Amino acid sequence: MIYLATVIATTIMLYYALYVGSAVGPSIIGSFHLSFRFYVDITVVSNVIGALSSLIAGLADRWGRANLVAYGLVLTAAIVLFGLPHAPNGWVYAILVSAVGFVEGIILVATPALVRDFSPQLRRASAMGFWTLGPLLGSLVVAEVASHTLSPGLTPPWRGQFVICGVAGFVIAAVAIITLKELSPRLRDQRMVSRRDLALIEARAANLDTSTLLEKPWRQMLHLDVIGPALAVSLQLIIYYTAVGFFVIYFETVFGFSAHQANGLDNWFWAVNAGALVVTGLLSDRFMVRKPFMLIGILGTIAMTIVFLLQAGNTSTGYYTLVWMLCVLAIFRAVSFTPWMAAFTETVEKRNPALVATGLAVWGWLLRVVVAVAVFVIPFVVTSITPLVEYGPQVKAALAQVDNAPLVKVPYSASSQPLLRVVQTHASTFHSLSSYRDVKAIPAGTLAAAEKAVGVPALLAAKKYAAPLHVLSAHGALVARARTANPVQWQHWFWICVAGEAAFIPFIFLLVGRWRPRRARSDYDSHNRHVTEELAKISQQLTIAESTSIS
Repeated sequence: MIYLATVIATTIMLYYALYVGSAVGPSIIGSFHLSFRFYVDITVVSNVIGALSSLIAGLADRWGRANLVAYGLVLTAAIVLFGLPHAPNGWVYAILVSAVGFVEGIILVATPALVRDFSPQLRRASAMGFWTLGPLLGSLVVAEVASHTLSPGLTPPWRGQFVICGVAGFVIAAVAIITLKELSPRLRDQRMVSRRDLALIEARAANLDTSTLLEKPWRQMLHLDVIGPALAVSLQLIIYYTAVGFFVIYFETVFGFSAHQANGLDNWFWAVNAGALVVTGLLSDRFMVRKPFMLIGILGTIAMTIVFLLQAGNTSTGYYTLVWMLCVLAIFRAVSFTPWMAAFTETVEKRNPALVATGLAVWGWLLRVVVAVAVFVIPFVVTSITPLVEYGPQVKAALAQVDNAPLVKVPYSASSQPLLRVVQTHASTFHSLSSYRDVKAIPAGTLAAAEKAVGVPALLAAKKYAAPLHVLSAHGALVARARTANPVQWQHWFWICVAGEAAFIPFIFLLVGRWRPRRARSDYDSHNRHVTEELAKISQQLTIAESTSIS
């Protein structure tokens, strides 16, 4: 339990470090003057590098897991505390984020392998439920810290978010170095169904040749029942990684929420998901089955994703309406994912219990590739994101300024018109006047022509509102079109997420495990009888050996 708690704390810290930039993404883009495409490509490259490091982590079956986790977190904390807050430009920032992604790919494989080592199969779903808290609570910590430290009156520079994260990372890393221990290969390379198997596993360990079990590891894992479910769950997780990277932007640009409110919505999603993961794990272990939970969970996830995406067409949807939708979606996601983690490690154990890290490396590689492709594709599906993120804040600020602009009398019209409309109508006239400091500097002929066209009061007001009017003239129409297209484009993306969720269903049947609790209980009773017989044989052999030694 101590090891499990340490692994969970380490995983939470790692994903806090990995996701912290998403809470202040618009500020980072503005600070480094990045295009949104460049910012997204940073995440793509980071995931590609993480995919490669996930394969490297398969060597944890030979090297062990504990040191990879503990010292990997030290490296991550150093990058986050000393590197990212002091990045001088966007390229350095991108390189450092990719370095964090490299470490994350390794720990993504090593931490669930550690959890498996210290949890028998009958408690596997509960243990994996707690492990899965890592990414979820990491996301929750990001949202929680950001929603408080980014509040009005408490707003530090975006770099401060990385400083907070880096300090916390060194604290957790120190705990991991002191606490985490490596299980003997002779013990971890066997399959443990329940705690009752411990005596048998220890008895067998002395004669276990681990070197033969580790021969040709990739060939042993490249089977449909390993690759298929690993790819399927990666596709199912597209909605999760969309939430990680883009929910704040989605809520801000579609529903008009502030960054504080958007992170608050994320808080609800991650918190409920975290609680449901643990409860689902306990229930799955209680009934000794995984597959019924996976099927119910994925069907509910598909239904709630559809309900959620339909709200994009109703931008007046209230804050707490979205809260309950996110909460129900989070619950169904948990019901499908926790039992999958347990069933997948049990399927790998059935192939070879000495190659659990290799099997998880296959999953880690596929997951990172799918995430990289998904993040790369999002801006091509939701093309409105780019103008809304790059120019939306400027246009919003400009509109706030000109909203207070005076009404002006136009000589040829008896009505008064808003200044913005006058300027847009006579754009060429105002452009020709932009180089003059004031009205007195304008040549008489030019002034007469301008006065005839729009009137002197409009010219005087135009000088005062020159900067916001320039922004609106340059980007206003583009942002307006993007705002109109944004909800529909997001719906298209969420339908892709639904397709990924549907792809999960057929691969449930390839994993080991029963559908009915009664059959699962019968298998467990049969296993117990086998363990009793094996222990009796070993005891008899020891008695004979002792008798022979005495004689």
